[in-house]
Amino acid sequence: MTSRPTEAQHLRDLALLRRVRDRMDREYAQPLDVEALARGVNMSAGHLSRRFRLAYGESPYGYLMTRRIERAMALLRRGDLSVTEVCFEVGCASLGTFSTRFTELVGMPPSTYRRQAASDASGVPPCVAKQVTRPIRNREARGPVPPLA
Repeated sequence: MTSRPTEAQHLRDLALLRRVRDRMDREYAQPLDVEALARGVNMSAGHLSRRFRLAYGESPYGYLMTRRIERAMALLRRGDLSVTEVCFEVGCASLGTFSTRFTELVGMPPSTYRRQAASDASGVPPCVAKQVTRPIRNREARGPVPPLA
């Protein structure tokens, strides 16, 4: 039988999860894994993964990859880097994994996105293009996530 966390523990966990999410937002291009993220907040990798999914609707890895894809989209819109260069610039070690995840989130392969973005974004300010083309995370697509219990 497991005990339910107290309200104070719940708030401490949320603060730690925000630290993890903020670190991924800042260091998305660095080699990050769940074990390293968990060590940074003195949690086990399993506990971090479960609590992160409850709080944000996706796994830490899913969140990190979405962040990387968002940055990749901006770099591809600029058009001065190849798809392979963008892949490594955003912290992905595998072009295949990058292309697969990009296609899942954006709906087209990165090379197609790059060609299309070059023609579609002419004359559109980068801040508007970023907002309009932002990939939809799993949580946003499914609706609100139930509160942590």
